[in-house]
Amino acid sequence: MFRFSSNAMAASAILLVAAGWAVPSLAQDRAAVPPPEPAKGELAARIEDGKQIYEAAAFARFGPQTALDMVRQIPGFVITQSSGDRGLGEASQNVLINGQRIPGKSNDAETVLSRTSAETVVRFEISDGAVLNIPGLSGQVLNVITKVSGIKGNFRWNPQFRQRVDTLLLSGEINASGKVAGGDFTLGLSTPNTFRSGGWSTEIVTDAAGILLYTRDQFSQFSADNPKIAGSFNRVSKGGSKFNINAEAALFHFRRRQEADRFSVGALNPALPDITELGTGSEEEFNYEISGDYEFAVGGGRLKLVGYRRFEHSPNQSQFFRNFADGSIPEGSQFNRTADEGETIARSEFSWKWGKSDWSVSAEAAFNFLDSRSELLLLDGGVFIPEPLDSPETRVSERRGQLVLSYGRPLSADITLQAQIGGEYSELSQTGIGGLTRQFVRPKGQLSLAWKATPKLDVSARLQRRVGQLNFFDFLESVDLRDDNNNVGNPNLVPPQSWLGELELNRKLGPSGSVKLKLQYEKTNDLVDQIPILSGGEAPGNLTGSADRWSAETNVTFLFDKLGWKGAKLDLSGFYQKGRLTDPLTGLSRRFGGERRWSWSADLRHDIPSSNWAYGAGAEDNSSAEFLRLNFSSREFRSKPLVFIFAEHKDILGLKLRGTLINVTGQTEGSREVFFTSDRLDGRIDEIRDGTVEFGVIGRISISGTF
Repeated sequence: MFRFSSNAMAASAILLVAAGWAVPSLAQDRAAVPPPEPAKGELAARIEDGKQIYEAAAFARFGPQTALDMVRQIPGFVITQSSGDRGLGEASQNVLINGQRIPGKSNDAETVLSRTSAETVVRFEISDGAVLNIPGLSGQVLNVITKVSGIKGNFRWNPQFRQRVDTLLLSGEINASGKVAGGDFTLGLSTPNTFRSGGWSTEIVTDAAGILLYTRDQFSQFSADNPKIAGSFNRVSKGGSKFNINAEAALFHFRRRQEADRFSVGALNPALPDITELGTGSEEEFNYEISGDYEFAVGGGRLKLVGYRRFEHSPNQSQFFRNFADGSIPEGSQFNRTADEGETIARSEFSWKWGKSDWSVSAEAAFNFLDSRSELLLLDGGVFIPEPLDSPETRVSERRGQLVLSYGRPLSADITLQAQIGGEYSELSQTGIGGLTRQFVRPKGQLSLAWKATPKLDVSARLQRRVGQLNFFDFLESVDLRDDNNNVGNPNLVPPQSWLGELELNRKLGPSGSVKLKLQYEKTNDLVDQIPILSGGEAPGNLTGSADRWSAETNVTFLFDKLGWKGAKLDLSGFYQKGRLTDPLTGLSRRFGGERRWSWSADLRHDIPSSNWAYGAGAEDNSSAEFLRLNFSSREFRSKPLVFIFAEHKDILGLKLRGTLINVTGQTEGSREVFFTSDRLDGRIDEIRDGTVEFGVIGRISISGTF
């Protein structure tokens, strides 16, 4: 029997409402007169050649300064993140710039759009990915049409203020774009992953019978600074050849400090000494990425040559200390790891047209590696003494080649087909204890259909054979200093493979908004999860048999202008997911460990007509399944939805100013951790930790402008 919380029921209700709107009477829509042109200033698309087109002027009421400011207001459209697929592969992000996919790998759409001045945007075109001659795209895809002239720039500063946590001041970006040497350039300096966070909590620890063992008062602070410089240059020759180059370099400076006072007052054994605990961690990372491509006409088609290089150097250190109130000898440990990661890719794509059909063939060669050097030290008499590790130095590498043939053509005036078929060869190697070298051949491909059912309804379907990307750190031995939840090394990992089926419906409501509904089903073999290792211990490993997962997702936008509330806009989203796998320890069926079960969000914005003021509010909530190890389970939950409010002025001496308060209703985060004496199969519980974390109200200010 299924049990739904009120939040899960709310998310499910949103999905049902969306489904009802997304599938109207087709006969009724087909008989209808084509939608009229949107009125001036109205946030509604016009339909042209099957595309939904938004002119840049329609977004003026939001006072946009970047293309990203505009895209975030397109009804029902959500930018997808990079897929994380192996290598460069086929296209995955649902944003194009002037008909071209965004080059690079970590160069995501939001970053590129934030570096693009709103003044350069001409219009936005949304169409189904299957109708575009870009292999890999399906569902709604946004093409941003820009026209660059002169040099333009924008900047944004985002300070943040939190209770009992350091103030965040160095968060923002400054970008410039324009024309140089006959081409278009962008240059930006930003701090994308800079943050200050933390919280305070009380943890109650009991035995299996609920008898108090001890309590723990905790305070945690986390901080990161991530300065990054990035730039791009692209040029189109008079003969139509296209050249792109992108480069970025970044530092990532991370700090963690977790303090705890452990008390046994009122516990089962009050004679236990009180303990002070301190855990710290740090990372000093440097990384860079550079990519370039050149496309030109040859042999009746077009050939694109692509090169890519990424490197990351990241030393990490973790420490944990216990001091005892009764004067016992302090305990301490330290784990250090320095990791060097790299990826090099060479890719070629040749495309041509044959009648009504579009053809392309792509070939890709890639080399990935991870070099890791680790050491464990234990405190002995006030001095750290090295403790042997099984594999203190390990190298994991993969050589891979891929070949894919793509084909696309319209099957009728309203239906378009796109198909890819191919495969990959890979050689996976690991040095160290138990090191192996193995070879694999994996088929892959995709079949997509796009149906323009009516002028207001787009339907797309996709069937894909996927090969997943391995996390090379899963091969390595790891150490948990506080709770001894360690991983042994596992050289036997193989890439997971899956079948993915997807159905997406997009229903335009004209000047009243839009509705999107996406359904997915995925069946995976060799899924990576926590497994017991025959030689002892546990580690990430491949499950035997297959695992299944299905999900439903909706995005709804309501525009209230036609109802008399001019300038008001409501965005709703809902997500529900359920997966099933066979637990490698118990043999029983369960959910994927730690997967998101459901989530929802609601965001209201009102741009007051004939003024520079806007205000709004929003709320969101989510729930995840238990995270499981052999002798441990944990579950996180929230006391109530997270609520925020904001106010914005679009022109104060030429600047846009926005103030936001987050967590105004006082959400707290709870957790339950269960530690077993032996393992979950044995079932005997050692202790249960129930904690509640408070993090207070968060204040954010955004000051932005153009130059």
